[in-house]
Amino acid sequence: MLLNPIIIAIPFFALLIAIETWLVIRENREDFDHKDTWSNIFIGFMSVAWGALFGLATSLIYLQVYELAPFKMPMTVWWAWLILLFVDDFAYYWFHRISHEVRFFWNFHVVHHSSNQYNLSVAVRQSWFSGIAHWVFYLPVAFLGFPLWAFVTMHGLNLIYQFWIHTKIVRKLPAFFEYVLNTPSHHRVHHGVNEQYLDKNYAGIFIIWDRMFGTFVEESEEVRYGIITPLTSYNPLWINSHGWAEMWAAMRTKRTFTGKLRCVFGAPAMDFEEQRLDKINRDRLISS
Repeated sequence: MLLNPIIIAIPFFALLIAIETWLVIRENREDFDHKDTWSNIFIGFMSVAWGALFGLATSLIYLQVYELAPFKMPMTVWWAWLILLFVDDFAYYWFHRISHEVRFFWNFHVVHHSSNQYNLSVAVRQSWFSGIAHWVFYLPVAFLGFPLWAFVTMHGLNLIYQFWIHTKIVRKLPAFFEYVLNTPSHHRVHHGVNEQYLDKNYAGIFIIWDRMFGTFVEESEEVRYGIITPLTSYNPLWINSHGWAEMWAAMRTKRTFTGKLRCVFGAPAMDFEEQRLDKINRDRLISS
């Protein structure tokens, strides 16, 4: 039976969340929202349960693709693990980026971004139902010949790494680490709704992917957290489903089949961008 490293890490996550919460309250770093924190923790526990359920099915798909791999990686040598580290992180970059650029996938990922707080508890605020679709991004890892147990181990370690970057307490690391690794500073940018921060810094472990593909932005001003249309509910079910409700509402406003498809597979902020462009055009007409 496969044991995901994240399961082992849960007690450590709980301890670090408690320590950070104590520091934040003691030093008055922010207005602490205890309802948000408890919602995050509950959502996190349920995401593990749902993830295990979906994992049973997706593991079978992974194993089928692995059998088609022309070469099986020998996981008894160090270089195979090094390759897997970068392959898994590269796959994560594209999964993460597409989850921001395509509304269907954003409807899962928005759960993680919908808190207007930024602390370690936000790291465990994950979609309950993302296992329905996110596995498709990791099939290339199977086809490259990495066995399921090795992928589960490495991907779990990747996600564990990302836990600690969800904090305001750590400001900046030495320049070399900021250049190569995803850090709290880089990930704060990713969670920002400041215009220059939107849809930037998708990295898991290595920020080099963002530097390579033009999605990197340095933290330069105070970050405003959350999503473009703020979510004020603490209801875990609504937090996991509001994106879909908004998508269906947007589809009802479109008269053509193409328009409805764009609501599903277009950019999540498509309506926001259309409204912004309409405003710019109106302003131009008025000024002329």
